[in-house]
Amino acid sequence: MCQTPKQYFVSILRAKGTLRPPERQALFGPWELIYGASQELLPYLEGGHWGPGLEGFCPRLELYTQFAANAETSQTTLQEQLKKSKRFRRFVKLQEGRPEFGGLQLQDLLPLPLQRLQQYENLVVALAENTSPHSPDHQQLTRAARLISDTAQRVHAIGQKQKNGQHLRRVQALLSGRRAKGLTTGRWFLRQGWLLVVPPRGEPRPRMFFLFSDVLVMAKPRPPLHLLQSGTFVCRAVYPMAQCHLQRVFGHSGGPCGGLLSLSFPHEKLLLMSTDQEELLRWYHSLTVAISSQKN
Repeated sequence: MCQTPKQYFVSILRAKGTLRPPERQALFGPWELIYGASQELLPYLEGGHWGPGLEGFCPRLELYTQFAANAETSQTTLQEQLKKSKRFRRFVKLQEGRPEFGGLQLQDLLPLPLQRLQQYENLVVALAENTSPHSPDHQQLTRAARLISDTAQRVHAIGQKQKNGQHLRRVQALLSGRRAKGLTTGRWFLRQGWLLVVPPRGEPRPRMFFLFSDVLVMAKPRPPLHLLQSGTFVCRAVYPMAQCHLQRVFGHSGGPCGGLLSLSFPHEKLLLMSTDQEELLRWYHSLTVAISSQKN
């Protein structure tokens, strides 16, 4: 499948000049170099010469890391060019309609090299594990499996960091107020959702909570008719996870009646309730992860 986007998108765009070279590079990154490396590997695989083929392929693995690092730029460039260039938009729509792509859009095709890397990892690791230590290919296969697995882990870490950045930008746009400024900088996002805050007296109040790796943010929705910031939340409190003691007050049994969590801090205690016990258990797990990460 990696050959088809190269044939119908990358090569034709290069030949027709539909995109300028900087825009084409931003969109596809090192796709052509990755494709070239795969093509060089293919004859070795078809001939059963896995060891020598992978030995020549592994120095090119850095291309996959570069490709992963370019993923956000790629998707942003695609959306920008689709919006501003009628010629590019018409070209993409025409190519996406080809039966070879099975209804997939260009944005779905862009991650294909990273999916191929995962396939390489699964295959080469299995080969290394099932090759006799006395085989002449064993050492090369074992080394290749380690290098490909290391690259796959780096690619996964890059993807996680990019997704986290997207979450942080989205949450920062939702939060307003003095406490919210710069709140999401350098943090890892874990979970968000509505929970009921149970006060010492009176009725429970719904609040939106945002859980990060080191803090829990409680926010109150702005009025729906607010002229400028309707749909956003005012940050009301920030609780440090390093100082949190978490307990399940009830909700252990898996019944349908919901549950209650107790979060104790040096100067305050929160009782958080949900009528959805599965959702509350997910919150309990995420809070436990955040607390453990701070205490370790």
